[in-house]
Amino acid sequence: MIGIISFILWLLNKVIDLYILAILAFALMSWFPGAYNTPIGRFLGKIVYPFENLFSFATVGSVSFSPIIAVLVLSVAQNFINYLGNMLIGY
Repeated sequence: MIGIISFILWLLNKVIDLYILAILAFALMSWFPGAYNTPIGRFLGKIVYPFENLFSFATVGSVSFSPIIAVLVLSVAQNFINYLGNMLIGY
């Protein structure tokens, strides 16, 4: 049973890591004209934009801080998952 819980915690950590990378890649695509219209840009937009849109209030002028807040929220969630894993099984 501990092995299953350990695997689930490991998998959740990796999924959050990949999602953070997707957010960062999507944010960096704003530096390149037309990057959002590529197949990779459209794919990243479909998976990143719904979560990032939750933090659309963090816009000052034309600068959006929503990717930074999204990464911070995911980091806090990841730390909480690691804390729970440590409490449950010493992960």
